[in-house]
Parts: sequence; structure tokens; C-alpha cells
Amino acid sequence: MISTVDVTKRYGRVLAVDGVDLEVAAGDRYGLLGPNGSGKTTLLRLALGLVFATSGTIELLGRPMPRGLGEVLPSVGALVEGPAAYGHLSGRANLSLVDEAGPGGPRRTRRARVEAALDRVGLGGVDGRPVKAYSLGMRQRLGLAAALLRAPRLLVLDEPTNGLDPQGIRDVRDLLRELNDAGTTLLLSSHQLSEVDQLCTRVGVMDRGRLVLQADLATLRTPTGRIVVHTPDPDRAAALLDGRITERAADRLVVQHPDPARLTAELVEAGIRITEIHPQRRLLEEVVLEATSAGSDRVDRP
Repeated sequence: MISTVDVTKRYGRVLAVDGVDLEVAAGDRYGLLGPNGSGKTTLLRLALGLVFATSGTIELLGRPMPRGLGEVLPSVGALVEGPAAYGHLSGRANLSLVDEAGPGGPRRTRRARVEAALDRVGLGGVDGRPVKAYSLGMRQRLGLAAALLRAPRLLVLDEPTNGLDPQGIRDVRDLLRELNDAGTTLLLSSHQLSEVDQLCTRVGVMDRGRLVLQADLATLRTPTGRIVVHTPDPDRAAALLDGRITERAADRLVVQHPDPARLTAELVEAGIRITEIHPQRRLLEEVVLEATSAGSDRVDRP
């Protein structure tokens, strides 16, 4: 769906994207991560043909970019750098203009498409107030509705849950899963590691303009060689496992041990109750921090 080879983008002396090879396959739920200023948004803009690459090649839906933009645009939905809208118009009026500007379908069915998009993002009951009176979360939902008007094969989103409350974040996550299950490929950038962890199947990590990591999420979250045990008998378990416990907090123990089944048998034989036991896996946060340098917006004292 998206393929870049050695793509570079310079703005004067600033190297915003540096030799990136990005691969987003059909059906992916791909999360693009990285610190502020790492090049995530610039890479999305390059992939969508919104800016020209300094060097390298880009393909979108099998067509070279930006030359093939007109061919693939009807199959792509995007929300990049925040939702754009005419503030003095209502949400419905804005979506009607978006639909009119693109190959969305017959004019006679435009109202139905607009209402369907609003319903999908939780704005079906919105009144005629101008968009400038919307909350940030409502504007984000409206931008997502605009991206969905064309029933896209590929959906590219930049911080799609920005400004949403917890229920709104869950709504968007459920909607994106639903779209992906129906065949839409997702590429999203986000600072919300927990959201990417819950939604995405594949991740890429940007740092200082380079794609420093790209892999399936399941591959990255490998077991650590430790086991997490929850027990109402933490003191007894700690005494039994003395020297093998690496972390302890209330009824939760992290034990250096290779086999959950053997550890379970050892605890049960000693009469220690277990409420939960599972291998510890690497957190996505740990993977990202290991792959990147300090965030570009950090300013330390000399």
C-alpha cells in the first residue's frame, strides 16, 4: 500500500527525513512512533504527495508519487496535522464541500454520505453550530469523518485521538478496528503508545529523521525471561523465591524463571495461592526508548 525507498526530505539545512525505507502492506494496522520533531508528519506528507521528496522514490497503492496522486486519491482518506475546516460553516456544510471537491459519488446521495460519516464518528446528533464553536475533540471527529467520506482502501491519520476524552479514544479505536476488519489498511502516527499497543499489529519508530525500527509488534514484545505472579500470599511467596524476585509491589511479584508451568507447580506445592501468572513481555515504551535518543524538544541545563 505504501513503499518508500531511501526517501530524503530537506528544508534548507534541515534534514527532516533521512533515507527512509517504509513498508506498509495491505491489511496492516501500522503505528508510526517517535519523539517530537522526529520526522513522522513529514513522512506522512511525503507519502501522500503533499510535499515533494528531495530524493528517493515513493509508491502509494502501487503508483509512483506524486505523479500518480490523481489516480489513487479516491481510494485514500487522510487526516494530517489536525483537521482542516471552514470555522464559520457547520460540520455538515464542511463535509458537503469535501465530498463535492472529490470523487465521492453522485450529488443526489451526498447528504446520505455526509450523515453516514457523521454517524460513524459519533457526531450524528450535532446541531448547526459553526465548527469554530466545536471542542477540539469534536473537530478531531469531524476531520476523521472527512477522511471516511470516500470509503478509503487506505487511511492515513496523524494523531487521530488528539483532544478526545477516554470514551472518545475507545470509540475511535473500535472504529479503526472495524474499518481494518472490513479491509481498510491503516497508517497512523501517534504519541499515545498505549493506543498503538492496543490497536496496531506493526510499528515503525522514527528518530531524527530516520526509521530506526520497523517490525511486527508481536516480534518486538518478546518475553523477558521473567514471570509475573499475582498472589494473596506475597510474603510467603517472597520467602520461597528469595533471590529470584526482581520486582515486588503489593501482591505482584516479578520472578526470574524460565517456565510458568514449573513455577506454578512450585508455588502450589508450597500451598501458595495464585490469582494470576504469565510471562513478562517487553513494553512498547521500552522498545521505543531503546531505539530513540532523547526527544528533540528536550532542553537540558549545561
